[in-house]
Amino acid sequence: MIGISQIETTAERIAGHLVRTPTVPSPGLSALLGIPVTAKLELLQRTGSFKARGATAKLLSLDETERAAGVVAVSGGNHGIALAVMAAALQVKATVVMPRTAPARSLRIAEETGASLHLTDGMDEAFATAARLRDEGLTLVHPFDDPVVIAGQGTVGLEFAQDAGPLTDVLVSVGGGGLIAGVAAALRALRPGVRVWGVETEGAQAMSQALAAGGPVPVGLSSIVTTLSAPSVSQLTYEHARDLVEEVLVVPDRAAVQGVLDLAEHAKVWTEPAAGCLLPAAHLVRERVGADARLGLVVCGGNASASDIAQWADRFGLHR
Repeated sequence: MIGISQIETTAERIAGHLVRTPTVPSPGLSALLGIPVTAKLELLQRTGSFKARGATAKLLSLDETERAAGVVAVSGGNHGIALAVMAAALQVKATVVMPRTAPARSLRIAEETGASLHLTDGMDEAFATAARLRDEGLTLVHPFDDPVVIAGQGTVGLEFAQDAGPLTDVLVSVGGGGLIAGVAAALRALRPGVRVWGVETEGAQAMSQALAAGGPVPVGLSSIVTTLSAPSVSQLTYEHARDLVEEVLVVPDRAAVQGVLDLAEHAKVWTEPAAGCLLPAAHLVRERVGADARLGLVVCGGNASASDIAQWADRFGLHR
């Protein structure tokens, strides 16, 4: 299990390379939900998501032989961007493996950094390709199955605990589980009374199915939210969620896209569906916990284009 001392040490190591993102009360979301809401605006992080934290932590941990060999990452979008950008900043050669369904913007950014880009027909093939490249000598920077990466993501929770006012419940999006593992470890250490809730979309339910099965299991992927679409969680992230997380809630893709639109209107922030899914889940938590709840939302990323959001809104018949 990742401890708070590991997260604090990681925070010191990566501080000069990243942004301490704002933690702010949201009057608009508070009015919408009828309870106080505080948002951790991680979409303002370098590369547009929290992923830069874990990637930087891992890159800074490499020895000279590993740096010279180069690194490889598998990603549905945000982890690949983060590794490509931060590796270029630290002068480490990067290879990024993404499915062809990854957002076009993510593919373009990775290429523009000078990273070598490999495209696959799905996430299963992407993970297999990254494993092959690791076996050929590259250092794998796993998006979630790595204690160094989890400690990096945990710095989000460290800052949230230090900067937020009173909180009873914090909602965190879940893909492979690296973010929620790190955030939950930090919050449970620093604010032990706070409940941490995970949020997935239908068709990207790796953690909720793992919790139901008693361990990681392969899952079928059908969600439009590719940045949450891990083919399975790891034993490491599963154990953190099992021990530290209240529950993992699952919402439809349509609700996640509506959440993007509602966050734009009420919170004045431009997010991706991986963050938009927090809002329908917040309504569920509000109903369960009651009017005394004080919610925190980890707004994990904003790497979706206007065209992406328009297409998803049209697909689900949502008003913009």
